[in-house]
Amino acid sequence: MIIRFLSVFFISFNVWGQNSYIDYQSPYHSTINNSGMVVSQNIDSSKIGIEILNKGGNAIDAAVAVGFSLAVTLPRAGNLGGGGFMVFYLKERDEIFAIDYRGQASRNINLKDIFNVDLPKNYEQADRDIVRFGYKASTVPGTVSGLIEAHKNFGKLPLSEILIPVIRQATKGIIVSYDLEQAIKSSPQLYQDPESRRIYFRNGNPISEGSLMKRPDLARTLEVLSAKGAQAFYQGEIAEKFILAMGLNKGFITSDDLQNYKSRFTTPIGINYRGNKIYTHGPPSGGGITLLSALKILENFNLKKYKSNSATTYHLLAEALRRGHNNRSHHVGDPSFYDTPIDEFLSTKRTKELARSINFKKASLASQIKPLSVKQESKDTTHFSIIDNQGNAVSNTYTLGYSFGSGVTIPGTGILMNNQMNNFAYRYGDKSIQGRVASPGNRFQPGKRPMSTMAPTIIFNQNDQLTLITGSPGGSFIPAAILRVITGIIDFNLNIGEATMLPRLHKDWPYAGLDHESTVSSDILKTLTKLGHRTELSKTMGSTQSIHINNGLNHGYADLRRPNSGVAIQTD
Repeated sequence: MIIRFLSVFFISFNVWGQNSYIDYQSPYHSTINNSGMVVSQNIDSSKIGIEILNKGGNAIDAAVAVGFSLAVTLPRAGNLGGGGFMVFYLKERDEIFAIDYRGQASRNINLKDIFNVDLPKNYEQADRDIVRFGYKASTVPGTVSGLIEAHKNFGKLPLSEILIPVIRQATKGIIVSYDLEQAIKSSPQLYQDPESRRIYFRNGNPISEGSLMKRPDLARTLEVLSAKGAQAFYQGEIAEKFILAMGLNKGFITSDDLQNYKSRFTTPIGINYRGNKIYTHGPPSGGGITLLSALKILENFNLKKYKSNSATTYHLLAEALRRGHNNRSHHVGDPSFYDTPIDEFLSTKRTKELARSINFKKASLASQIKPLSVKQESKDTTHFSIIDNQGNAVSNTYTLGYSFGSGVTIPGTGILMNNQMNNFAYRYGDKSIQGRVASPGNRFQPGKRPMSTMAPTIIFNQNDQLTLITGSPGGSFIPAAILRVITGIIDFNLNIGEATMLPRLHKDWPYAGLDHESTVSSDILKTLTKLGHRTELSKTMGSTQSIHINNGLNHGYADLRRPNSGVAIQTD
């Protein structure tokens, strides 16, 4: 008995006395290194990005590889048939750039061609599924142009070398995950398209979890791009397959539309937030304006006085977001067609007026927030963040629109098409509507790019050092997701894991509802309800893929809200 007692005593003393590294302060653990890092919504695509960095490629090269790879591993959002925005930083030049490769409407159509009724007068009689599903739902894809344009100007490795692992991945195939099987099952438009049905279904059922899904047509498309570049997509043999399919199915995209499409370099928009420089993409992104507007409004309040999960913090976030969405709901559009008043949106005068209209004791009404003088958005987008060992960084968000876009796969290419024709404001001119469906900035015009909520973001700290690369899918929830991460790090000094996993909420304009995740506490919801917020339970909001650079180390964190995401790192 004495021996046993002494053994227990010494063992217990040893446990109590040690100061162990495993006593973590947070359950949300980032991946840490001081070299290249890739964070995306699929770990296998992240690893391909690292493979490119290990070959001597830079962050741009890795972004091209990841962007093409996600078309294999995450086909509901990763794409060659969609479009998006990229913001990137080149360390040696100490410059930040942006590329707009948003899809673009055909130049050869008008509203009557699309809906066969006069709009907005006969909007209720219009068949909206025309711009949601099938061959008429797609804008001219911009992804291939955007990724290859970035590479042509700033990449290091040959495109042919960058695409080798992606071609291998498409050829050998991927193991279908539970998430992919369920995504196919919940996207009925895939079954309606013969080519998509051939790829994603077996004997009438979605290809099952654990199955091997090879993509030979997509691999051949990638081989052509590897050898001939973007020209093959917009003018060559891939374009020919597009035009044949469009003609057979009465789609809108023509050979002229493809030949005339160009991704374009743009100037990022940015603000100073508590000494940190926040950069994101400007119009036709409205998400960037929403995010920066909300931050400028919040800068008028000392958030450090409140806990990150206090009712006051949630109230201020909701009110700032509502005003940010008001900014984007009227006068944001394709800059080739509409002059968005960015400087006025983000002016001190405008943001102070909006901040003064926030009441700590009461939720605001839509009518109290005046425009400067909503239609549904898909959540099925994807984002990735990259840094290389030279300090170059890429923040990229792109989309097909809905999950699996229009459902259409162009025969012989493996390319899924977007449904971004759905994102125009088709009720422009209807005086009874005040939401985004009537936005003058985003009204449909031939050859125009629709507004988006995508907002790839890069942040520099008070010493002008790169400190955060982030972004998210989530449709109109994108600004809320990114805002929560930024304020978590800057205002509450959280690590990237903690900031990512903070419960999220979303408040739009002009709607009354306050969407919230299930992780918001019931006590806080009661307080918010008393303030006049109409709380509504939502599914998870966004999926931020982030890299926080802190004290010379990269801290990567893949949001747990969606499965299969992951951080991949260089180990040398």
